[in-house]
Amino acid sequence: MEDKLDKDAIGHELAACIAAARDLRASRAADPAAADYPALKEWQAARLAATYADLLASERYRPAAEFFLSDLYGPKDFRSRDEELARVVPVMVRVLPARALLTLLEAVKMDTLSESLDTDMVLALRKAHREGDIDLPAYVAAYRACGRRADREQQIALIDKIGKTLDRLTRMPLIRVSLRLMHGPAHLAGLGELHSFLQRGFDAFSFMNGADEFLAVVTVRETALMRQWLGKSGADKGPR
Repeated sequence: MEDKLDKDAIGHELAACIAAARDLRASRAADPAAADYPALKEWQAARLAATYADLLASERYRPAAEFFLSDLYGPKDFRSRDEELARVVPVMVRVLPARALLTLLEAVKMDTLSESLDTDMVLALRKAHREGDIDLPAYVAAYRACGRRADREQQIALIDKIGKTLDRLTRMPLIRVSLRLMHGPAHLAGLGELHSFLQRGFDAFSFMNGADEFLAVVTVRETALMRQWLGKSGADKGPR
């Protein structure tokens, strides 16, 4: 399988996805009402904290749940991480195995897709004049107005796929040693944000000692909510 993957093609798609995410975040930064975006993310993080209160209360699953809430769905500014990642794409294409490069591409795809969905959500909330007053009915109405069922399904599938890959990586001692050795050089090279993100994700999944149950819970609950909010035949509108 490894020799069938085109590393250069994966690298080009990776660079394009990073550029798309950077463009989305840059346009938000230039928005006169830029605070609407972190406000949405804060609301979503609070919703996730309520939905997964049991995982957050679990000694085994708390680190992974916190990683999802803070590093994947939190209201952080990820532009520094984007810049770092964009700089090292050529190096990663040279040194990473094709399978690892493909996994990184899937992670960036999920990030870009999430940013696109969030942008549509803010626009829908603004149209309903609820951007500064988000509650569950307003959120669900905006979610339904955006539609994009296929993208929501893809987002959930990518979370599961990336989580399973991270779980496999935690079983490889070489990865653990490499991350530890990279700490100093990464910070000296201006890649501290990217390294810290990777280290937090690795540590969180390693602590679980098996992610199957955690990922199954996330997949089942998010799929159920998506179906509840979109209905059986929710619209599949594209990005705006």
